[in-house]
Amino acid sequence: MNDALRRQYHGEGLSESALAVTPWEQARRWVDDAVYRAAERDDVPEPLAMSVATVDAAGRPDVRTVLMRFFDPSGPGFVGNLGSAKSVQIAGNPWIAAALVWPALYRAIRFRGMAHQLGRAEVERYFRERPWGSRVSAWASRQSQVIEGRSGLEEAYQRYAARWPDQGRPTDVPVPDFWGGYRITCDEVEFWAGRTDRLHDRLVFMRVGDGGLDEASAWRLERRQP
Repeated sequence: MNDALRRQYHGEGLSESALAVTPWEQARRWVDDAVYRAAERDDVPEPLAMSVATVDAAGRPDVRTVLMRFFDPSGPGFVGNLGSAKSVQIAGNPWIAAALVWPALYRAIRFRGMAHQLGRAEVERYFRERPWGSRVSAWASRQSQVIEGRSGLEEAYQRYAARWPDQGRPTDVPVPDFWGGYRITCDEVEFWAGRTDRLHDRLVFMRVGDGGLDEASAWRLERRQP
């Protein structure tokens, strides 16, 4: 099986001379490339899928995939139920890691830092941009909680859908008080670019001062071995 799965990574790589001067500019380039590729071809089906790793109360790592719903010089962000496993873990230990991975492009971005809960106004603004069905499902699903079979979830969805029918307005479904989101304030941003013979490029921005992802003076660059 290993022989069948081995393949060369024919990526473009990433040199220091081609790297943007800030992690924000470089990340923005790669995210835009992935979104464009998703629109043009079928090999990047979910360009904003982001793996998020937290630590539970016993010190064990936990990881899941979410969608990156916010991205600006303050850092990447995601949304979800504030009673979910990841939210409980963040409340106990806000240190967090996340990764965007695009195998078809031989690229990945890794973020490490601290999670901060989003303000209510930002959460409500985003919630009202979601499709009606996604707003209803936020009420129907008690994320991470045990449920007996799928039918219970579908029944809950139908109850809330009947309570708040789709009338084409962003306010058709109220924002749950148990629903919110997080932004990652990064201390480290790594850009991984696959190359042949496993001699990949790993260029890492390390925080050395205050400022957002777009402030060059806040970051130091280092290359790490693959």
